[in-house]
Amino acid sequence: MGLGAGGARGALCCVIGPFEVRCGGVPVALPLGAQRVLALLAFAERPLLRRYVGELLWPETTGDRAAGNLRSALWRLRQPGVELIQCAGPQLGLAAGIEVDLHRVRGQINRVLDHGTELEEADKDVQPLTADILTGWYDDWVLLERERHLQRRLHALEALSQRLIAIGRLPAAVDAAHAAVVGEPLRETAHVALVRAYLAEGNRWAAMRQYQAYRDLLRESLGIEPSDALSALVAGLVPGPAPARH
Repeated sequence: MGLGAGGARGALCCVIGPFEVRCGGVPVALPLGAQRVLALLAFAERPLLRRYVGELLWPETTGDRAAGNLRSALWRLRQPGVELIQCAGPQLGLAAGIEVDLHRVRGQINRVLDHGTELEEADKDVQPLTADILTGWYDDWVLLERERHLQRRLHALEALSQRLIAIGRLPAAVDAAHAAVVGEPLRETAHVALVRAYLAEGNRWAAMRQYQAYRDLLRESLGIEPSDALSALVAGLVPGPAPARH
């Protein structure tokens, strides 16, 4: 399947949040089988063997049936004036020029985690790091990719909070750490990041309140206490009166 006259220029495949494909800004309706092929290739960022794709996406069928399902999905991926999939012998890949939102976020994550790389302004945006991939999909391969992406973006949110503190962007640092807490409420490093961000703001009450809330959650859920490292951050803090409500 070669590229159509227009190639895939202007095509966007979204796998963060709900699945969506847009060509020239216009949504493209695709059946589920075609969506799954496109999403798998978007995750891989490299060509995959046709046989591997068929067997992964249709594991409950025979090899011949999986190959037939794949052929049907590829046929349905043909759109007027654009080809989304490129075939080269036994391999399948995304057509050249198609953009994938996940690739942009992976780039942001890599830059945030590399403390030797200066952040671009767009890298300081917390929002792209807050969403799961393919919401509502529960295939085994999707669940694995979702967990992998979750762990990477949580690491990035914690690191981003620290880097934003260093440049004085304190409200954004709190937002990044808070997003990490929401993403995994029992993750201690996320709570450490949020307590540090509150303390950087001078928000001792909020830091102590966050520590106490996490301590209570740990006791109720796991029967354990926060680590000494987290407790040391709030050692000596005395919670003041709750702020007045207006």
